[in-house]
Amino acid sequence: MIAGFTVEEVQALALTLKVATVATLGCLPVGIALAWVLARCRFPGKTLLDSAIHLPLVLPPVVTGYLLLLAFGRQGWIGAWLADIGIVLSFRWTGAALACAVMGLPLMVRSIRLAIESIDLRFEQAAGTLGASPVTVFFTVVLPLAAPGVVAGAVLCFAKALGEFGATITFVSAIPGETQTLASALYAFTQTPGGDAGAWRLTLVAIAVSVLALVASEWLAKRVSTSLRGRS
Repeated sequence: MIAGFTVEEVQALALTLKVATVATLGCLPVGIALAWVLARCRFPGKTLLDSAIHLPLVLPPVVTGYLLLLAFGRQGWIGAWLADIGIVLSFRWTGAALACAVMGLPLMVRSIRLAIESIDLRFEQAAGTLGASPVTVFFTVVLPLAAPGVVAGAVLCFAKALGEFGATITFVSAIPGETQTLASALYAFTQTPGGDAGAWRLTLVAIAVSVLALVASEWLAKRVSTSLRGRS
């Protein structure tokens, strides 16, 4: 026991935080790039791309997890190639991070896209007329102005990863100490006779972590907004 919690419960909490952090950090560059493409570019198939990005939001999470298993399992389309070079995702914590990233990416993209679309194009055009390259305009104009949306998107992705269950348990199962996250550990307690005490402990922990994440996001969003106002 560690401060009233079993070793397995502490491992589940630590793994959940690690998976959520890795999933969010991994999503950020992809989410920002996709959001910019959807907000600023016009091309054939844009609607299809948008639909594909948001598909995990409407599909049952178990279906998403099964598709990940087909693609990234040891015998999957991509997983077999990755296994040949020593990278295995199925039934590993890295696979849990991938599943959480896939489930959280639509929320991140939508938040950042709305932030970019709200930016007045005249700011970007003015920077361009002053000789700034498109890359410079993106990093010095678009990204700073969209920062609150980026923060909100990252928080949504992190929060989604904290509570993800269906896709994760389908893709990586719930192996104690390896792939058992807070959600899957809580589910295991609900299916075990006499597991009410453990379920209550993990429920309280999940609530506490979620509240801390929301408070931290509000603080960070205010800091970013204050910084932007100070520059203007």
